[in-house]
Amino acid sequence: MPGTGSDRATHRPAALLWDMDGTLVDTEPYWIETEFALAERYGGTWTRAQALDLVGNDLLASGRYIREHMGIDRTPEQIVEELLDGVVARVEQAVPWVPGARELLLAAVEAGIPCALVTMSYERFVAPILAHLPPETFRVIVTGDKVEMGKPHPEPYLTAAAALGVDPADCVAIEDSNTGAKSAAAAGCTVLVVENHVPVLEGPRRVLRPTLEGLAPQDLADMLLP
Repeated sequence: MPGTGSDRATHRPAALLWDMDGTLVDTEPYWIETEFALAERYGGTWTRAQALDLVGNDLLASGRYIREHMGIDRTPEQIVEELLDGVVARVEQAVPWVPGARELLLAAVEAGIPCALVTMSYERFVAPILAHLPPETFRVIVTGDKVEMGKPHPEPYLTAAAALGVDPADCVAIEDSNTGAKSAAAAGCTVLVVENHVPVLEGPRRVLRPTLEGLAPQDLADMLLP
């Protein structure tokens, strides 16, 4: 696939593949607040530990988990739609960017590095966040309602790399959860992990950093693993 590999001499990965919740935007508190509101609305029970178990998961899988553990009489699909209603309303009020994430994203675009968004959130939640970025910041957007298998399956990252025409091994994926890191590593990416709300273990193809602040696009090619 000529012209699609990373150019380490000029410090350019072939592409950056971005997770969204907890990585680009710190929306996990929005999800957790909405889950507790859902439990209160329907007389269910919920804990912060259960909420954190869902970080990075496919939304329908989260809906099934909530139905079982919250004990409410709603289908997983209904649960997902009500969660999205609540979180979208919060995002429309304010977009909570993760420190350093927006700056790195825009610097990568300026440097000519293709970027993809790879999120298990649905398209209608992604739209209000994209509205706060320059047009076509992401060349490819993979959402949870557009794939058969969500994270931790590699399909989301494989889909993004294929759409960009790049080898996943030449890409850096940026993640904040074990679920997402498993997905990206299984696809063959190098995974830059910046913990947010849940601890992330060391693992294959993972590079752990405390923050995205201060990182420049040229730093990312140095992270690429063979």
